[in-house]
Formats: sequence, C-alpha cells, structure tokens
Amino acid sequence: MRTPAAPSRSAGIPARALTVLTALAVVLAAAFVVAPGTLAASRQDGGFADQRSLVETLGKAFAEYWRSGDRDLSPSLARVVDYWSRYHVAKAVIAAILLIVLVALGVLLWKAFLRADARAGRRAALASAGVLVTMPALFSLLVVVANVQGAVAPFASLMSLLPVGAADTALADTIGQVRQQLAEPVGAGRRTPAALEVMISDYALYHVTLVVIGFVVAVAFTGLSVVLWTRSARTGSSDRRTRRVLKSYGVLSAMSSLIMFVVVVANMTNVADPAPGLLALFDGGR
Repeated sequence: MRTPAAPSRSAGIPARALTVLTALAVVLAAAFVVAPGTLAASRQDGGFADQRSLVETLGKAFAEYWRSGDRDLSPSLARVVDYWSRYHVAKAVIAAILLIVLVALGVLLWKAFLRADARAGRRAALASAGVLVTMPALFSLLVVVANVQGAVAPFASLMSLLPVGAADTALADTIGQVRQQLAEPVGAGRRTPAALEVMISDYALYHVTLVVIGFVVAVAFTGLSVVLWTRSARTGSSDRRTRRVLKSYGVLSAMSSLIMFVVVVANMTNVADPAPGLLALFDGGR
C-alpha cells in the first residue's frame, strides 16, 4: 500500500513554516500597537497613560523650557524626549522584525507559486497571498524608516505633537513667540534664543536622518531591480511564470526606488534651510 504524499509537499508549501511565519506576523503586528509604550516606560517615571497625557505633559514642559532660556533641555522636557526616543526605538525594532518575517513569508509564498501545479485556482490563491504579504512588507519598511527618524531626533518628532491651537495661555504665548522668532529674517545683530537654536538643529537632524536612510533604501531598491531584471533576462522563455514574477518585482523595486529618491530630494530643502519648515510646523501646516 502506497503512503500518500504530505499535503504540504503536494501543494509546494511547507505548511509548518507558513503557519509559524503567519502567526509571528500577527503577533508582531499586535505588539507594534500595544507594546512600545510599555517598553519605553522607565522604572523612574512609568511612562504615560495615553497620548493625551503625553501631549499635556509635553505642552507644559515645552513652555517651561522656552521660558528658561537655556540650551539644555529642562528636566521635565528631557523626561518626555527620552521617553519618546525609547518609544521609537521599540517601534523600529518590532517593525524591523516584522519586515524580516514578512519578507520570509513572501519568499515562501512566491516559491510555492512557481512550483504550483497547473490548477488555476491554486496559482491564483498563492499569487494573491504573495501580493497581500508584499504590501505590508513595504509598509513595514516605511515604518522602520519613520521610527529610526524619531529615535535619532525625538525632540523634532515631538514638536509635531504640540497642540499649536491650544487654549492654554502659557503654551499659546510660547508658540506665538516661537512663530515670531522663526518668521523674523536673520539679520545682523539679531540674537537667536538658545532654545530655538536647539529646535532648529534637531529639526534639521530629523530630515538629515531621512535623507541618509532614504538614499540607502533607494540605492538598495535600485540594485534589487537590476538583479531581478537580469535574472528575468537569463530565465528561459519556456518558464514564463518565473519571468513574470521577476519582472513584476523588478518594476515594483524600480518604482519604490524612484519614490524614495523623490522623498530624499524633498527633504534636502529642510536640511539646507530648516527654519521655514519648522515655522510651517508651528503654524499647523498652513
């Protein structure tokens, strides 16, 4: 009596690996949402209960820092900035692991698609699953980039959370003064407040980080596109399925590279002259 082949082999899919990677992706996606706040909380302050608590503390600490006239962050603002840096580190690490898992899952599915039998339904299901995994993988990459930015320049990242239209008088006055200082042209004899120098410097660093990482990612996508197109050209004309997959991902890599290069160029303006961009931030994007 002949022993039937294992379902995973007949389908061309290692079922155990597929199950493990899928479960890991789900767990990591959930952890990305719920875990960073807990991981970022220190033993001394315990973090923040929610986003509202963080924003309220930030507003008060920011006004206090501006009034101090010092370059060094005030203790209350330093606490928020340190927390925000750890928060982004946690999110970046989780997103990076999720990216690795999704890439592994995508490779597994596309290999199964290339080995699948002639049944159209099976091929369509595997192709759809491969596409569904590819999109979250690209999104995870963007999330990693954004959170590395936030970890490197947490103060600049926090400034986007300031309630620029706040009713709180102290914070409203502070933001008004910041706007006024940023709007005034730089001239001879004009002294820039130390706190504003720190803000401008960190805002520039925030965009420098994106320029550097974005350039690296763009070059990597360009290289990947070249490799995929080369492999496609070397694949025999009889293996049309493999050629289609390689060409599709070659086009996707090229498009991703182009988008990242555009992002890099757009952010170079804020690197060269960060004050106008920072003013727009305090104007609420107007």
